[in-house]
Amino acid sequence: MFLDTIKNNKTINNTTTRSVVAGAIGGLAGGAVKSLVEYFLPVRKAENRSAQLKIIDDLSTKITGTPISVQNEELAEQLVNFPVGVSVGAAYGYGKKNKEGLNIAEGIIMGTSTWISTHQTSLPLMGLKDKPTDVPMKMQANEFIAHLLFGITTELVRNKVNQTLKK
Repeated sequence: MFLDTIKNNKTINNTTTRSVVAGAIGGLAGGAVKSLVEYFLPVRKAENRSAQLKIIDDLSTKITGTPISVQNEELAEQLVNFPVGVSVGAAYGYGKKNKEGLNIAEGIIMGTSTWISTHQTSLPLMGLKDKPTDVPMKMQANEFIAHLLFGITTELVRNKVNQTLKK
């Protein structure tokens, strides 16, 4: 229904809007796949809290005076994961607004660059994640695989939504 509204509205169905919406939906799907992979493949030691949980827990403490309860931790983590996936996907879609067709390599590059810019650099620098040298190689590989699949899924869905909106 949402896609039909955009598709049928000539005022907003332009290359830019179509690309951003397609990218955002792709990023949402990519974020879901990434979360699913991380559910089955460990990406951190069991005693380590995720960067997402640290962020939302800090925010909760500042707003309510109490941290996130243990039973709500998984949900709280996704409250960071999905908006980030949508935002990255929307930016990716905008960057591809003048490019037609499916390009899995570009999805792989996006997933890889997302992994490098977060888990290998910014999150450790902000103290939200262990330094890469302190993370076991298997867990780093799992995290990398999750980000590759995030990028590939984002590109596949972005392309399909973009094509649907163009028809």
